[in-house]
Amino acid sequence: MSTSLFSLAFGVGTQNRQGAWLEVFYAQPLLKPSAELVAAIAPILGYEGGNQAIAFSNAQAAQLADAVKGIDAVQNALLTRLAESNKPLVVTLLAEDAALTSTPEAYLKLHLLSHRLVKPHGLNLAGIFPLLPNVAWTSQGAVDLNELAGQQLEARLKGELLEVFSVDKFPKMTDYVVPAGVRIADSARVRLGAYIGEGTTIMHEGFVNFNAGTEGPGMIEGRVSAGVFVGKGSDLGGGCSTMGTLSGGGNIVIKVGEGCLIGANAGIGIPLGDRNTVESGLYVTAGTKVALLDEQNQLVKVVKARDLAGQPDLLFRRNSVTGAVECKTHKSAIELNEALHAHN
Repeated sequence: MSTSLFSLAFGVGTQNRQGAWLEVFYAQPLLKPSAELVAAIAPILGYEGGNQAIAFSNAQAAQLADAVKGIDAVQNALLTRLAESNKPLVVTLLAEDAALTSTPEAYLKLHLLSHRLVKPHGLNLAGIFPLLPNVAWTSQGAVDLNELAGQQLEARLKGELLEVFSVDKFPKMTDYVVPAGVRIADSARVRLGAYIGEGTTIMHEGFVNFNAGTEGPGMIEGRVSAGVFVGKGSDLGGGCSTMGTLSGGGNIVIKVGEGCLIGANAGIGIPLGDRNTVESGLYVTAGTKVALLDEQNQLVKVVKARDLAGQPDLLFRRNSVTGAVECKTHKSAIELNEALHAHN
């Protein structure tokens, strides 16, 4: 058995009455754990390789804590606490970053993103949606939807209220991890699996999906959809949205460079280079026809927006008279046109 793993995490979670996992909390997930650590825990867990989620008991948690003592102080402390758990325990071991096969695996990869151990687009998340059960997220934790009515009744009979905050496949990130150096005005609008860079502020109407996020610092006042990664110093204006585009392999990939401004109710369907501006209310898709203007506002050429993807220092705007989408650059539009020809 190889002692080289892609990722490893000890977790505590919630199961329904049939023993199916609803969610898992990993306090200290590891990326590329040491071979010594893996070798110490494998015999106790009966792990012989591959990607596996293995349930373990409180007694095994104590054994694991002793086994890693002197190897990893953080994992030793975690396992010591897990040995006292009243909730089911699971360890997920990923030999490789392959397609997902279990709910604990899916939750581990979401944790890796929100712990900033891997950036968006850096993980294989194939098959994640069927493995995330639709759950009632309540004041008493995750509840299977088929068991919700009974638990609500039980709470009422005790004079209590079981409050349901949402019904969704994804929980809010801050119930699992709060990254250092961030401000989040409404934590319900940031899903687990979001990557929130240090220095990021997310205002009340801001939303960040899983496998998306910000490099930080920056301000998010609109929507950051799955697959979007916003560069440093960017500002997504209130109500703006970003629309991912399909690339090879079916992954949603779109990057917003550093220092960009996407105005209110604006949106993009192309990657942006550094210091781009999209005026309020303008939606730029890959196929949008764009009039490229020079420094004297004279038309140079009409191109598709995808031809401008990733170029720095661009201003996208709509002509208030003709309605045409225009693009100006701080550099010569002719030079940009020549660069596009050279690239093609």
